[in-house]
Amino acid sequence: MGEMTRMIYVDDSGVEDRGWIVYGWVEVSPEGWRRGLRAWLDLRKRLFTDYVIHVSTELHATKFLQGRGEITAAPPVRFANPDGTIRWKDLGREVGELCLEVIRDCPEIRVGAVHRHTAARGTAYNDEKHDVYAALVSRFDHELRASDAYGFITMDGQDLRYRDAHRSLKLDDRHVIEDPAYHDSRMSQWTQMADLVAYVAYMNLNQHAGNQFAWNWFNHYLGISGTLDQI
Repeated sequence: MGEMTRMIYVDDSGVEDRGWIVYGWVEVSPEGWRRGLRAWLDLRKRLFTDYVIHVSTELHATKFLQGRGEITAAPPVRFANPDGTIRWKDLGREVGELCLEVIRDCPEIRVGAVHRHTAARGTAYNDEKHDVYAALVSRFDHELRASDAYGFITMDGQDLRYRDAHRSLKLDDRHVIEDPAYHDSRMSQWTQMADLVAYVAYMNLNQHAGNQFAWNWFNHYLGISGTLDQI
């Protein structure tokens, strides 16, 4: 009899005007959930000790990796310029690498990402984005059915259209159970991990001078166990 084996946390990345659609995820088994979360919370304690980044502070990759937000009120002095300004990008990217190391090194956590490049824009882009998600859900369902197991998906945000992909699965033999659960990333450590995976995958695909620092992050930190597939 099949058992629940995969708890999957999904987030999206990509930019419409560049035509990229990306979904990244982290997953864990129910029995590994506590150990996976403990590894991440231990990191959050370290981030508070070393950077005064509170556990309640959302680690939103597009902001802290690009230095667009002050993730701490007390940045270490080594990130201060002579004029007193802070090198927020350097700080954020150091934090990002620490986060990726934890995801890479925790045996309970598995990751992956899928992508598609499209010429669609506007409403057509949004429709294709949901098509990519539906293809991903179908892939999860096929994998689970092949191993006689069940899985559950959690999504960031409140986009109710994601339910359609789940409800389109044939009920008699579907192995992705229920609609997606929706979590606000500000309140979910797992969703913040998924956000980081998705954004790192996007930077691997959309390589330009502004994100050269992370061109190889996906392969270096996540490529051993994670895949980045066109879908």
